Amino acid sequence: MTVNNDWYRLAKMDWETARYIFNNMNPKPLEITCYLAHQSAEKLLKGFLVENGREPPKTHNLMSLNDLCVAIEPMFEGLDNALADLNPYSVQPRYPQEIEITQTDAVQALKCLDTIMNFFKRGNP
Repeated sequence: MTVNNDWYRLAKMDWETARYIFNNMNPKPLEITCYLAHQSAEKLLKGFLVENGREPPKTHNLMSLNDLCVAIEPMFEGLDNALADLNPYSVQPRYPQEIEITQTDAVQALKCLDTIMNFFKRGNP
């Protein structure tokens, strides 16, 4: 899927940063890894909307954003599970005691993001 280049660049930076910090920092920054995974997915969805002439709404809800993408391209329905897994990481990981994140959660978040990135990479550099 084609994404606006500016949005794609930012999404890719979040994706690469999430993978780097998870693989190279100790202790592993689980909360920020999940947060960046969510941010990357959000930017990809919003970039797709922009590329298709739509103004993305000011929301962090990946499911709502994906519904708008599905209206343009039904293949986006295939992202529902990965986006649902990432959706809780929009705001909560930024605040103490809001959400307990395990290493398993962070690994799953990165896998979900890989799935989403692969979906978008087909139409981007």
